[in-house]
Amino acid sequence: MNEPTLDDEEDPGPGTAPDLGSGMLRVFGRQLKRFRIRAGIERPDFGDRLGYSVSTIAAYEQGRRVPPPRFIDQADDMLDAGGVLKEMKEEVARAQFPAFFRDAAKLEAEAVELHVYANQAVPGLLQTEEYARAVFGMMRPPLDEETIEQRVTARLMRQEVFANHPAPLMSFVVDESVLRRPIGGKTVLRGQLEQILLAGQRRTVEIQVMPLGSEENAGLAGPFTLIETREGRRIAYVEVQNVSHVHVERRPVWGLEIKYGILRAQALTPRASLSYVEKLLGEL
Repeated sequence: MNEPTLDDEEDPGPGTAPDLGSGMLRVFGRQLKRFRIRAGIERPDFGDRLGYSVSTIAAYEQGRRVPPPRFIDQADDMLDAGGVLKEMKEEVARAQFPAFFRDAAKLEAEAVELHVYANQAVPGLLQTEEYARAVFGMMRPPLDEETIEQRVTARLMRQEVFANHPAPLMSFVVDESVLRRPIGGKTVLRGQLEQILLAGQRRTVEIQVMPLGSEENAGLAGPFTLIETREGRRIAYVEVQNVSHVHVERRPVWGLEIKYGILRAQALTPRASLSYVEKLLGEL
């Protein structure tokens, strides 16, 4: 079978999300293809050996899909790539995130402290798979199914931060409206509230509810995240309508730190908050 050379342009196919043609994925894809051709293995045979379809291998080589870590390990070993593909695994995984969130995702994964205020949806670090899928399914313009699945996978991957040793200290202030909004339906919301209760039992996690009946709320300007790095840097992440900004300058970070402190004082205590979530769960 005659295959296109490494310099040939290949049609990425319809419905491809622009994010998935990112530079990192294209670089990985070209290296994958280079090693495969060097090994004298054609796509069908390569896919058969690893358990992937020809179209999937083509999508990986063209930078249209994000290959899972297991595939990268297997491909590196089979193609005798000497660890070149494995070394790209972390950056390839980060390409699953939408472009506007990639810098924040890297900071989040390496944080020693994370503090989140949410008044639109349950924070991604606390979301169940079903809730996350429902959130992405509501995006307009709509995302294609492949992109939704990749975004869900990426969101769940972020939750691996809970398994870090030592785990970062985390706190969440969540508006009650978020906990009452049945995104995905009541069954999905029920599972999501149960997930929040489980997360709140962790020694490194505190969850507080901002009740709707409160006359004071310092967070009306929208959600944000405060991050402290291992080097002691304090960073703030703000996002609205898929437009984000990572603040590293001391003044805007300081302002959000002050705001978050006030929000925690205005919200229910962590213990009272978990009791409140249990009450909401009982109402479903």
